[in-house]
Amino acid sequence: MPELPEVEALRDFLTEHLTGREIVRVLPVAISVLKTYDPPLTALEGHQVTAVHRHGKFLDVETAGGPRLVTHLARAGWLHWKDSLPSGLPRPGKGPLALRVALETGAGFDLTEAGTQKRLAVYVVADPRQVPGVARLGPDPLADDFDEARFAALLEGERRQLKGALRDQSLIAGVGNAYSDEILHAARMSPFKLAASLTGEETARLYAALRGTLAEAVERSRGIAAGRLKSEKKSGLRVHGRTGEPCPVCGDTVREVSFSDSSLQYCPTCQTGGKPLADRRLSRLLK
Repeated sequence: MPELPEVEALRDFLTEHLTGREIVRVLPVAISVLKTYDPPLTALEGHQVTAVHRHGKFLDVETAGGPRLVTHLARAGWLHWKDSLPSGLPRPGKGPLALRVALETGAGFDLTEAGTQKRLAVYVVADPRQVPGVARLGPDPLADDFDEARFAALLEGERRQLKGALRDQSLIAGVGNAYSDEILHAARMSPFKLAASLTGEETARLYAALRGTLAEAVERSRGIAAGRLKSEKKSGLRVHGRTGEPCPVCGDTVREVSFSDSSLQYCPTCQTGGKPLADRRLSRLLK
């Protein structure tokens, strides 16, 4: 799933390629992605793009005198830029294409979604806060006013494990499965540690890891073409998705805990005092 760094890089890319250009056509291919109907998609046509914003994992294309196009790429969605869009109308079908946005220059972008779980979402709204997922977002962890004191206040009394707390978009916007693993590895903390149990020193360490990991990933992704962002993300991850590989810090083997629809990766030496975490799904399979 694209997370804050990749969506921020897409925002930068679209700011450069969309701002000042007129939207002439918005073509829905998979109607299921459209989550609003008033105003219609056609209300975007004929309006110039004035800015592109990011809200957590949401992209927000603002137009002059028209509505805004807000998109959440979900787990398997992606944006593909084309300097020259194919001629003719795309045909609805079983392919990954979900939506096409065409500019007066002949360029534009496609939104696609792989797999069978169709969760990509597109909204046409006057205000991004009309999108429920945007309205409930917590603070952006890279915002100038997101200081350590604010972070500590969010975690105070938080009884969930750190992994779950970091992924909660209403607590902190933009962090998902991959970067929560990376942040906890950088902070040298167990994903199962309770957020409310952190000492002042641990809170400071986690805050530094949160900001540092995300800022480094954003900087690494800056200037990279939209089509290469996925591979760039994977190449920069130290533990997430690297089960069985050596930890780049200590050399221990990266371990995994599996859940029904996801998994987490961690280093026992760096994060859990050398003790492997219980993998409940694997334990059930072995019974």
